[in-house]
Amino acid sequence: MSERQASIERNTLETRIRLSLDLDGTGSGERHTGVGFFDHMLDQLARHGLLDLTIAADGDLQVDAHHTVEDVGIALGQAFAGAVGDKRGLIRYGHAYCPLDEALARVVVDLSGRPGLFFRADFPVARIGEFDTELVQEFWQGFVNQAGVTLHMDVLSGDNAHHMVEALFKAAARALRAACSRDPRLGDDLPSTKGAL
Repeated sequence: MSERQASIERNTLETRIRLSLDLDGTGSGERHTGVGFFDHMLDQLARHGLLDLTIAADGDLQVDAHHTVEDVGIALGQAFAGAVGDKRGLIRYGHAYCPLDEALARVVVDLSGRPGLFFRADFPVARIGEFDTELVQEFWQGFVNQAGVTLHMDVLSGDNAHHMVEALFKAAARALRAACSRDPRLGDDLPSTKGAL
């Protein structure tokens, strides 16, 4: 494992989550949240972001998946903030377009230190299997609030909700991977004229 790693344990009355993250990974790890489609999306995030990501979540799924999905986003955001550290020498910005058949997603990220989610997606159905599509935004909101990043997420086209969500997660993975990459020309400097992020 690299130095850019973090582990989080988050326990509430609704969820119990253990999460480990290595930004300099290969996409390995296991994701077990009890929500099959969500695990599939987390697999995309790990693989395309080259993140070693292990998540074990036990939530109140007898209610619904909302608390589990949101709290995994919160825990991942906390781990991400810890793993990127002070952001010295990082590129800071990242963007990616990812297609999946008819669907096309664009994600742009700034490791700004300022949380902001600008989410534009019009899914054609409310559910993908047992997964509520509105939870996609809830997950990313939890992530940005804790990670301190500005994230623009747009599904530019698509007819199949599964394809649209998956393209969005793949694009997010690629954009985050780019933003977290080291810029050899920066050395240990911060990618900011303010001297702080």
